[in-house]
Amino acid sequence: MKSRIRECRVRHRHSLQRAFLACQPWIVIFLLFIGCQPWSGTKGKPYHLFLLIGQSNMAGRGELNDETGNTDPRILMLNKDQEWQVARHPLHFDKPIAGTGLALSFARAVLKTTPDIRIGLIPCAVGGSSIAQWQPGKIHPQTGIYPFDAMIKRIHIAQKNGHLQAILWHQGESDSKKNLSGSYEDKLYSFIVSLRDTLQSPGLPFIAGELGPFYVEKNPHASDINAALHTLKSRIDNYDVVSASGLTHNGDSTHFDTLSLLELGKRYADSFIKIQEHK
Repeated sequence: MKSRIRECRVRHRHSLQRAFLACQPWIVIFLLFIGCQPWSGTKGKPYHLFLLIGQSNMAGRGELNDETGNTDPRILMLNKDQEWQVARHPLHFDKPIAGTGLALSFARAVLKTTPDIRIGLIPCAVGGSSIAQWQPGKIHPQTGIYPFDAMIKRIHIAQKNGHLQAILWHQGESDSKKNLSGSYEDKLYSFIVSLRDTLQSPGLPFIAGELGPFYVEKNPHASDINAALHTLKSRIDNYDVVSASGLTHNGDSTHFDTLSLLELGKRYADSFIKIQEHK
């Protein structure tokens, strides 16, 4: 009797093995299919969204290297095709020369304080754009981009997967002119108020960055821009300015180099965290 039971067990085990071997190719195909699926923006917690706007120093003109190629699956970017993907440099696509920027080091620094979130970066900066071109219906002729309109469209797409936490702004080189710098403060003030109103978020943090000290050296009107940025602290809530002190350029006396952009991103993160703690 025992031998018959043992024989039945052996026969049953062999039947299961044959069935598994017969299905194995389909199991492999299924696993490969699952592994090839794109990152879904609808799974998990809502993204903490950050808007990246301004001109070339926000878009990033830093050199790409092995260190800047590192990625983190918790940091996503809305790419040119309006799809979410793991963020990597260059994030922006305003011009073919887009390179390393400040946003990834910003995101990594934020994650150090809140590691259980996912960050969604919304790149919208346009190199060479003036503040006047960041108005509804205005075009940046050099690229053919409508900076404000394209930004709003991308924000609406991004908000399907998360909530906007802050606006990061770096712009002003194009307005560092005798006939423009004097009115920059009021123009930026109006822009911030209008954008917050459009987004129905009156207290949304807005963080601006100083123009590089190297740019001020070659263009004295750039100091007017930096002064205007700081004066706005007394006029706008949840607003801050990031210092560019000690940072260096990539050889053209206009754009931050890679190491400076990585540092600048950390300074933006410090500012954002400070605003959050104050709120």
